[in-house]
Order: sequence, then C-alpha cells, then structure tokens
Amino acid sequence: MIEAVPDTDGLVALYVHWPYCARICPYCDFNVVRDRGRVEEQARLVDAIVRDIEAQAERIGPRKLASVFFGGGTPSLMAPEAVARVLETACGLFAPVAKMEVSLEANPTDAEADRYAALADAGVTRLSMGIQSFDDAALRFLGRDHSAGSARRAAQSAARIFPRLSIDLIYARPDQSVADWKAELNTAFDLGFEHVSPYQLTIESTTAFGRAFARGQLVPPDEDLAIALYETTQEVLEGAGFEAYEVSNHARSVAARSSHNLHVWRGGDYIGAGPGAHGRLTTVEGRMATVAQRRIADYIEGLAQGRPWAEHVAMTPQDADEERVLLGLRTVEGVALSVLERLGLSALNGPLADMLSEGFLQQDHGRIRASREGRPVLDSILKRLLI
Repeated sequence: MIEAVPDTDGLVALYVHWPYCARICPYCDFNVVRDRGRVEEQARLVDAIVRDIEAQAERIGPRKLASVFFGGGTPSLMAPEAVARVLETACGLFAPVAKMEVSLEANPTDAEADRYAALADAGVTRLSMGIQSFDDAALRFLGRDHSAGSARRAAQSAARIFPRLSIDLIYARPDQSVADWKAELNTAFDLGFEHVSPYQLTIESTTAFGRAFARGQLVPPDEDLAIALYETTQEVLEGAGFEAYEVSNHARSVAARSSHNLHVWRGGDYIGAGPGAHGRLTTVEGRMATVAQRRIADYIEGLAQGRPWAEHVAMTPQDADEERVLLGLRTVEGVALSVLERLGLSALNGPLADMLSEGFLQQDHGRIRASREGRPVLDSILKRLLI
C-alpha cells in the first residue's frame, strides 16, 4: 500500500551549497573548487549566503522551515560558527517545524571528524558521510583523501554524536566483484548506519574519469555485472531491514529517511543558497525555478547588487507537473494520479495504462508508483510517459 503523503503547503526547506573540497574527485561534476588559501573569500561567501536567505525570505513571506541541508562540495570543512550563523538566520526568518532535521554532508578524514562535536553543537542533527568505499585500493581509484581505517574511525565518532547517520557508497567500479560489494555493505551495517545511499558509478564526460574513459583507460563493469551488482544491492539491503524508499536511498525505518530529500521529491518549496544552488519557490508570480550564480565571485558580487540568481524562470503548470512525476516516481510514495491526468495520461488507456498492465507501474489509493520491476528501467518509463 502506498503511504499517506504529508502536505508541503506552507513549508519551505533550505539547501545551502558549500563549494569547497580538499581535493576534486575524478568522478565529480558538481560545482566545486579546491579549498586552499580562500579564508577571506569563505568569510565573504558566508555573508552572501546569509543575505541570500534574507532576500528570498522577503520574497516568499511567512513559512514554516521544513528542513535544512548543507551540501557541496564538502560542508564539513565549513567553520561550525558559520553553520550556526546560517541556521540562526534561517530559524529567525522561518519558524522551524518540530524536531526539524538539519543535514550536513561530511568526508570521513580524521581532521574533519575532530569537528563533528562542534557541528552538532551548531545545530546539525543528521550527518551524511561520503565514505564511498571501505576498500583502500578503491578509495585511491576514486581519488578520495581518506582511508578505510579513517572512515571507520569517523563513523564510530559520528555515531556517538549525531542522532541520525547516513552513508554514501559507490559501486559498479572497475574490477569490483559481487562479493566485494556485499562485504562493503555489511561493513556499513556493522558501523550502525541506518540510512544507505548506494550510487552506481556514473562517468560524466566533463570529469577526469570521463576523459579517461574516452581514451580507453577506464573500463566500467559490463552490463551483466552491473545488473548483478544492482540486484545484490537490493537483496542485501532488504535482508538487513532497509527499505528502498527512493531509487538510490534505503532506510531502516521511516524515521531514518531524509526528510529534506522527501520534501523536495514531494514537490515542496525550497530555497537554494550558495554558488550554483537550485531552488523552487511559489511566489505571487507562480512557481519559480531559480539557479544561483555559479562562480563564487559572481555569486558574492550578485548578492551585493541584489541579483543572486543566474536564472529565475516561471514554471508553467505543465513544467511543474512533469517535475512532480520525474521526482515522485522515484519514491515509494509515488505521485498522485491526478497529476498524471493533468498531463493527458489515463490509467484506462495509453502509455500509463500499458505500463500498469505490464507491471512496471502500480496504482493504489489514487497514486501511481514504480514497481520493483519498474525501478531498474525508470528512465525508460519516464520517457514513455513524458515524451
């Protein structure tokens, strides 16, 4: 049965993008820069982020604050007092919901683990750890700046400090076996993670891995092994009591799910603050899609001149509904049938009806979601529905 979906009306979430990293990973195509010799710039950036949140709050008016998510980049490199300042600003402008979740992405180096207690004191309640692997050779291949040992130590430290703990892992790496992957998942269970986000390695053309792939120097697993690794992911996590509440996110309980991500997937409003951050806001002009200036200097200068956004575009009702379908079908909550009907789709005939009869989609209590068989081919399903 599809679960009741909370209403997002009157709520707004906040995403804060911190673009600095100790090193740039070869698979990463996010908006990031090296974190060195940038102390003054970072101070100016915090000031700009605070001004950005204040300006956007004035645009949208009174709301309740659903959640805050610090992403990046590597926000665990952010000064805890800066995290506290951003949270104080947001909570001063919007009344927080009860037991509001404050997530922060972290790398598990020993140096950053020493800051965990201060980040918790600043208001962070959920740590999302980018461990990626528990194999030292794999970590070197992925360009990470931590070892398997430091990852274990950081996880043990975080478990004593934060109420909620999540881990990101990358699989389908070259030369990775099913047995290796099972061992890594079991290590995550042993360390007490209640939320696991396993991502299949994606090779983007603009990254170092993309260039290596183009030269024939990087060979990903073949299709059969990639499928076996995906199926192993589902089986091992389900066997350990984790539900795939979203395509790439598994939680041991409803409480362990990421409330910030769920708010976004449900189509809720969220402020995007920081260089390159995306947002979705309902204003008197309608639903707006925003993208902040991508370059740090442009973002800071833009805020000083009252123009933080590189893009500020009104979404048509069709745009908004299509986005709801794209996001909602990734989750166990699915999407309301009424949204699909507004797009001209029917459960009685046409592509939606076909995929329901073929078993790729399921209908229950007025909502549509991808079935277990549909999730691995979700991209194809969405193309059939929306193109």
